[in-house]
Amino acid sequence: MVPNDRNQYMGIIQLLLHFGWTWVGLLTGDDDSGKYFLKTIEVLFSKYRICSAFIQVFPRHGRVFSQTDMGKFGNLQVSIMDQRARALVIYGDVMNLMWLNTFSTLLVSETTYFGKVWIMTAQMEFAVTGVTRRMDYQMFQGAMSFTIHSNEPQEFQLYLQKINPYQPQGDGFVQLFWEHVFECSFPNSEELLEEDELCTGKENLEKPPQSVFEVRMSGHSYSIYNAVYAVAHALHAMHSSKTRHRARMGEKRLDFQDMQPWQLHAFLRDISFNNSVGENIYFNDRREMVAALDIMHMILFPNNSFHKVRIGQVKSMASEGKQVFIDDEMIQWPRTFNQVCPISVCSDSCQPGFQKQKKEGEKFCCYDCLPCPEGKISNKTDMDECIQCLDDQYRSLSNDSCFPKIITFLSYEEPLGMSLVSIVLCFSLITALVFTTFIIYRDTAIVKANNRELTYTLLSSLLLCFLCSFLFLGRPRKVTCLIQHVAFGIIFTVAVSCVLAKTVTVIIAFMATKPGSNMRRWVGKRLANFIVLSCSLIQAIICVVWLAIAPPYPRLDMKSLTSEIVAECNEGSAFMFYFVLGYMGLLSIISFVVAFLARKLPDTFNEAKFITFSMLMFCSVWLTFIPTYLSTKGKYMVAVEIFSILASGAALLACIFSPKCYIILFRPELNNKEGLMRTKNKP
Repeated sequence: MVPNDRNQYMGIIQLLLHFGWTWVGLLTGDDDSGKYFLKTIEVLFSKYRICSAFIQVFPRHGRVFSQTDMGKFGNLQVSIMDQRARALVIYGDVMNLMWLNTFSTLLVSETTYFGKVWIMTAQMEFAVTGVTRRMDYQMFQGAMSFTIHSNEPQEFQLYLQKINPYQPQGDGFVQLFWEHVFECSFPNSEELLEEDELCTGKENLEKPPQSVFEVRMSGHSYSIYNAVYAVAHALHAMHSSKTRHRARMGEKRLDFQDMQPWQLHAFLRDISFNNSVGENIYFNDRREMVAALDIMHMILFPNNSFHKVRIGQVKSMASEGKQVFIDDEMIQWPRTFNQVCPISVCSDSCQPGFQKQKKEGEKFCCYDCLPCPEGKISNKTDMDECIQCLDDQYRSLSNDSCFPKIITFLSYEEPLGMSLVSIVLCFSLITALVFTTFIIYRDTAIVKANNRELTYTLLSSLLLCFLCSFLFLGRPRKVTCLIQHVAFGIIFTVAVSCVLAKTVTVIIAFMATKPGSNMRRWVGKRLANFIVLSCSLIQAIICVVWLAIAPPYPRLDMKSLTSEIVAECNEGSAFMFYFVLGYMGLLSIISFVVAFLARKLPDTFNEAKFITFSMLMFCSVWLTFIPTYLSTKGKYMVAVEIFSILASGAALLACIFSPKCYIILFRPELNNKEGLMRTKNKP
């Protein structure tokens, strides 16, 4: 008839979890029941992530205080002084309360034990005895206790009021109870009593004197009440069954005196009835009564009397996580806690954005809180580990949520893109104007010098170099990714090859003027064309191999930037990409070295000095490009590449063609062989 203890254990766990108490003291008796309680509850503590702050075992009943006991309770004083453990679970009977109360009086002031929430089990009923009524229970103010479920049967209070201890009761229980409650005695032939010590029988049970007696039906009494009715219903069911059977068989009437107790078991198992309070009484498949446990809240008064308020229930048949119901509004927290729910944890909760780190040598309930690592978040309190944001998400500044990343690329509409477009158009227009100027003045001496067709090829390649910058703007597509680096590599190789051919032409022309030189046969357009075509063909072959083995392709880079997804062209093969740049750089260095060596040759139309300076700037741009490119992320990598293209192209255009355009447009009198010779011979 009494609920199984496992329901109470789960009720304790759910009660602790409901209030967030994870650092809890355990107190129990030194007997088999107490040991079983500790063994069971510690397993549940580990399962539900609760820790025992300390464990205190009370001495066995009937023992005299020993030095060992005093030492144990000295440790108890130290343990209870721990302000982190405000919730204490005490298991046992009322004798354990007596031990605790006694030692608290002997060792320390009772104020040490205030500021604690005592959680008592159903085994610990407050009994009315000559000893316990003298105890001071104020330290248990606000305590919570599990009790066997009870209810008030009809006319129970009326029954109490009609009790007369002088009426013969048969077992003498009422008189004994009366003496304990009202601290009086019934007449005894062996002892003379004062008149004020005698029990009159007119004492009122509704208002008992200062005591710990409560005028209500206890859980044990309610279980007995239901047990009597269960047996009555079972007897009725048996009688009905036997009567029908004997009527059919013509046998004599059933006599209860002939019945054996075991014959009642089958009928008890199947009964189900509503008692006078309206509660359904029945047994489960383990032959246990399906009953709840009440959670009571103790409110103590200065006269040491108390009132119990039902604040919740433990329902064994409820689903997992819903076995315990607690009405927080019914709880009156003591003034010690400032009328709010106390905190009983070893470490403060880790807020969202932090994760736990266990403290060495301590239980798992004691931990430090560390910020989440890069790219991870925690969106709940007390998370053991932060969780990783998805690749297309980034974490918030508070590290407690993930947001979707936006896709970014260097577009035409943004200020940086518009600025680059403006510069590209400006340089392209200047190149086109220079080209037009050279076509218009194609028959002048300065245009004809150093291979006119080579100059046209150089200007054309520079124009295409500027225009190929548009391939790097906008969202990368498959086609643009395939051709942007290939076009860039080949076009710039043509430009550098033209510069190299012009420099070589200067050197060959100078050497051919020497008497008896064999270099005359190399003077002309064929050598220059050969240099341009062969150098460009090698670069073209490199690009074809690149496209064949690992071509560039568009991709979304989700990891380089924290809050953005970068739409970019992946090189496909980084080795081939740097191979193309390396070959172009090799040609540039060769051109620079050749131009540097030829810068002082005595030739009227020698432009080696300008080529030297232009190649110096060209090489400087691309040498700084590599570390800058590798250290930049996102769309700014594209901007660096475009800037390098524009800067190197502008260096070639400005250094090689600005002196010629100056002479063509502003000093036309010098645009002939005689004028240039005259300028050269001036001091």
